[in-house]
Amino acid sequence: MIEHDAISENYETGQVLDKIRAALLRLGKSPDSVTIEDLAPVDEFHIGGRQASEDLLGQLGLSASNRVLDIGCGLGGTARLMASRYGCRVSGIDRTAEFVAVAQALCAWTGLDEQTALCQGDASCLPFESGVFDAACMLHVGMNIDNKATLWSEVHRVLRPGARFGIYDVMRTAEGPLTYPVPWAQSAADNHICSPQAYKQALQQCGFLIIAERNRREFALAFFRELRARLAAAAGPPVLGLHLIMGQSTGARMQNIVSSVSTGLVAPVELIVQKPG
Repeated sequence: MIEHDAISENYETGQVLDKIRAALLRLGKSPDSVTIEDLAPVDEFHIGGRQASEDLLGQLGLSASNRVLDIGCGLGGTARLMASRYGCRVSGIDRTAEFVAVAQALCAWTGLDEQTALCQGDASCLPFESGVFDAACMLHVGMNIDNKATLWSEVHRVLRPGARFGIYDVMRTAEGPLTYPVPWAQSAADNHICSPQAYKQALQQCGFLIIAERNRREFALAFFRELRARLAAAAGPPVLGLHLIMGQSTGARMQNIVSSVSTGLVAPVELIVQKPG
C-alpha cells in the first residue's frame, strides 16, 4: 500500500462506484447487464475517450497471446478494452485506491475479471518480474509523475525485448502559466507536465527507441467541440460521464484544459516507443 497523497486526493471521493451504479440504473442497466460500451463515457478518463484509446492501442500490435501492462489504469476502461477487443491478459497498476477498487468491480460486472489483474501501487516501482510483458500503455498519467526517468526505467525492465510501449499524455507545447484546477491536478504543485522532447530524451536514455510521435491537438479540439455540442443539445451533463469522477469542479477543470489546448500551451501527444529486440 502506498501513502495517501495529493494525487490520490485529487481523484478520490469515496462515492464513485455508487454513482456509477445509480447512473446505470437510470439508463436501464445493472451490474448483470452492463457492457464495456455502456461504461465508456465514465471509464475513459482522457481527452478523446474511447477513440483515443483505440488509436493508441492499434499501434501496439496486440494479440490474444499477449500479456499487457496498463500503467495508471484508473477505473480500468483501457484494460477492459484490451481484454475484450484483443483477448489479451492485462495487468494494471494505479496509485489511487478507490479507482482500483472500482476498476475491479467493473471488471467483474463485465465478466473480464479473469483476464484483468488490477492493483494499487507505485508505477515507479513496479511489482512485476523483468521481461514479462509483451506491451505496455499509459494514458494521461505522466502529468502526475515527477521522476519520469525512474518510471521509464521500470517499464523498460518489465517489457520483453521487442515490446512496444504506447504513451498518450498531455504535454507542454509552449511556455506560459496554466490555470487551475485541471483534470489531473488541483494546483501547480501537483502538476508534473513536461514537453515531448523531455519525454523522448528520458525514454532514449533508458534504452527505448522512438517509433512514432503524434501531436493530437486538432483531434482534441474536435473532441471538445463535439462534447460542447452534445452538452448544449442535452441541456446538461449526461447521466453517465466524467463528472461522476471530478464532481463539482468538473466545469472549471474542463474549461481550463480546453483553454490551455486552444491557446497552444498544452496538447495531448502520442509516443510509441520500443524496447530493442
